[in-house]
Amino acid sequence: TCDRLEFIGRNGSLHAPAALRRERLDSRLGAGLDPCAAIQVPLLLAAGDRSETTFRLGAGRNRKETLALARSRQGAHEAIDALDAVRIHWRNVLATVQVRTPDPALDALANGWLVYQTLGCRYLARSGYYQSGGAFGFRDQLQDALALVHARPDLTREHLLLCAAHQFTEGDVMHWWHPPQGRGVRTRCSDDYLWLPQGACRYLEVTGDASVLDEVVGYIEGRAVTPEEEGYYDMPTPSTQRGTLYAHCVLALERGCRLLGERGLPLMGSGDWNDGMNRVGDQQRGESVWLGFFLHDTLRRFIGLANAHGDASRAEWCQQQAESLRQNLEQHAWDGAWYRRAWFDNGAPLGSSQNEECRIDSISQSWSVLSGVAAPERASQALDSLYTHLVRKDAKLIQLLDPPFDQTPEDPGYIRGYVPGVRENGGQYTHAAVWAAMAFAQQGDAVRAWELAGMINPLSHTLDPEAIQTYRVEPYVLAADVYAVPPHVGRGGWTWYTGSAGWMYRLLVESLLGIRRQGDRLSLAPCLPDHWPSFELSYRFGRSFYEFVVTRTAQDQPTLHVDGVLQPDLTVLLRDDGHHYRVALDLGAAPG
Repeated sequence: TCDRLEFIGRNGSLHAPAALRRERLDSRLGAGLDPCAAIQVPLLLAAGDRSETTFRLGAGRNRKETLALARSRQGAHEAIDALDAVRIHWRNVLATVQVRTPDPALDALANGWLVYQTLGCRYLARSGYYQSGGAFGFRDQLQDALALVHARPDLTREHLLLCAAHQFTEGDVMHWWHPPQGRGVRTRCSDDYLWLPQGACRYLEVTGDASVLDEVVGYIEGRAVTPEEEGYYDMPTPSTQRGTLYAHCVLALERGCRLLGERGLPLMGSGDWNDGMNRVGDQQRGESVWLGFFLHDTLRRFIGLANAHGDASRAEWCQQQAESLRQNLEQHAWDGAWYRRAWFDNGAPLGSSQNEECRIDSISQSWSVLSGVAAPERASQALDSLYTHLVRKDAKLIQLLDPPFDQTPEDPGYIRGYVPGVRENGGQYTHAAVWAAMAFAQQGDAVRAWELAGMINPLSHTLDPEAIQTYRVEPYVLAADVYAVPPHVGRGGWTWYTGSAGWMYRLLVESLLGIRRQGDRLSLAPCLPDHWPSFELSYRFGRSFYEFVVTRTAQDQPTLHVDGVLQPDLTVLLRDDGHHYRVALDLGAAPG
């Protein structure tokens, strides 16, 4: 049946569906029903008998094609072969990077669950229990694809081009769209389009595949978003204009450097990374400190890309724009002990000691370090402030901001619609919590970086029955948020469909275990806990397999051996020759 009412029964429930008390279903289908899909197969079993039933789910363009598909997949053997193929596929994808460390909770996430969550749920399904949308978010799935650059670089490349094809001729992009038609929303969000050049830089840094920059992709066209609108939903029109991926990236950067406020910082628009702050700068005067750091980081990365592309004038332009941003951020954004978050349209600061609510926001502190903008003493002080005001050791969570929005006369946007201490409004927003841990790792503060990573790891929230009753969500996938308000302190929410999974993977294997790949060179620069004597890591490159054993001894200088041969530096040349390479990296004496 395709009728939910027939299956459940009037006034019934899934605890005791009416269909289980019937000998057959009515094959009811058609318009106007509350739809479901239920299949019933009667079985008669004598004592000791066994029976196996296989259900096939598929789709075709018409009845003839659908019947042919169903008949071609009959029998249990077809199902077994299909399931084996799925297992082989995931074993192949997940085997690209495997780690064996003294921390089994880290191994469980890094060796399977995080990549599976990112690729299977975030990228392919684009759906989960808490949100079933099916759309591609421009910034969202780009970040997911960047976490897959080791396991599926082909997919990352493909997605860069797909995103470029959803850029308007003015440089902004569709905030999200539904395939295959491509209908979606155009907004005044201020960070979306900058993820394209950020993503291109990341892809080239890791793979060295510069050919993607010369791929030609079309633009789209549509009416501009009016000042009275945050955005609109429509089907864009393909433009007659086309450009290389490099040209698409340059257009995005030019737009980002053009839309600046009176302090020379990027306009907030109808929200930057934090969509919930959609009314901070909706009059096109409010400025975003976080976006200033992010734009600076993207410009700085693009300098090398432009030079490698033979565009020295663009590289010089990026250098000038980045330096101007750095000066403006250091002049205006520092609040005395941490960096502000933004300014409202009326000039009032946000994320400042002057504020009653949202006195400090974590992403301005973490990105002041990740972007390379903050001077050393300010970087240290900003992270100290983050640790002091936003890390809740008792509840094992890292707040996005504090205090939460509640009564402030300034309207930041729909973020204030969340209960104080829930989701973006002062709870742990895990995406940002991961950035905080990455910033500590970049500073070389291994103690705090690992402490925060341990707090974020869902397994640390489910070590005993009491903790499980508090956390109340799956221990093997990342949750988008953790509540920070009684009586639900420590409760997880919005699992599976969260972009924090991809960033958590990058935190573990890159920021902490230290994988650095640049084209055909691979190195490890780990940020390790003092008590770790060693760990192992394997990396697959094409048909080849590189097995690292990383140790720390009392020798003064680090050394690297490949198949017993001492190397002149601490990098490994990647060769796709089918060989199994054994790499021994000695980091030298442990700190202290």
